[in-house]
Amino acid sequence: MMLLRSFGVYAPQGDTALLLSALSQFGVRPGSRALDVGTGSGTVALSVAGAGAAEVWAVDVSRRAALTARLNAFLHRRRLTVRRGDFGECAGQGRFDLVTANPPYVPSRCGALQARGVARAWDAGPRGRDVLDRLCAAMPRLLAPGGTLLLVHSALCGVAATLTGLRAEGLDASVVARRAQPFGPVLLRRARWLEEQGLIAAGQRHEELVVVRADLPGAPGGRAAVPAERAAGGAAGMRRPGGAG
Repeated sequence: MMLLRSFGVYAPQGDTALLLSALSQFGVRPGSRALDVGTGSGTVALSVAGAGAAEVWAVDVSRRAALTARLNAFLHRRRLTVRRGDFGECAGQGRFDLVTANPPYVPSRCGALQARGVARAWDAGPRGRDVLDRLCAAMPRLLAPGGTLLLVHSALCGVAATLTGLRAEGLDASVVARRAQPFGPVLLRRARWLEEQGLIAAGQRHEELVVVRADLPGAPGGRAAVPAERAAGGAAGMRRPGGAG
C-alpha cells in the first residue's frame, strides 16, 4: 500500500511490519469495531479497514500524524475516525472488538510526556514503559467482551512486564510473534546509555520485537477479531501461534 509520509511522522518500520503480519494471521471479522493506537501515517488502521471492519478509530498524540492518517484515508477511500490525542480519551467512545497498538516504547532519559516532535513516537521513559503500562491498565475499558489486543514493542522494555500487566487486568495474554533486527538510528544513538542502565549487554546492537496478543474474556458478540481461515468461512476455532507467555 502506497502511503503519504510526512516529515516528523513515524514511518512504518520493522515493528509495523510485524504487527501487520500478526494481524493477517488472525484476520478481522466483518462488522467489527477497531481502534489503532499510535497510528502514525495510518498504515495499520487502513489495513484493518480494508480487511472488513465496519468502524475504525485511529489515534495519535501528534497533530501531523493525525493529519497524515486523514489524508491517507482519503487517498485510499477508506473511512477512518482519526483523533489527535491520548488513547485514554477513547475509553468513553464505546468499546472496541479489536485494538492494535504500536505505542512509544524506546527507553529514554525523559518521560513520554516530556518528549517533543517526532520523538513522541518512541520516547517512553527510563524503562520504556510510560505508555505501555497505561495501555495495559486501560484494556478492560477499551475492549469489548471477547475483544482482542495486538500490541507490538521491543523486548528491551520488558515482555514479562507486559504479560503480567495484562493478566493482572483479567486478560489472557501471550506472545504470538517475534522478530530480531539490528538497532535503528534512535537506539544506536543511545546504545551507550542503554548499556549504562543495564538494559542491553555491552556491545549489543540488536533487539527483539514481539507482538503480544491479549483477549478479554466474554462473548464476543459476533464481532471480535478471528483467524483468517474462520473469517473466510472455515470451521477452525481461534488458534494461537507458538510463543512465550
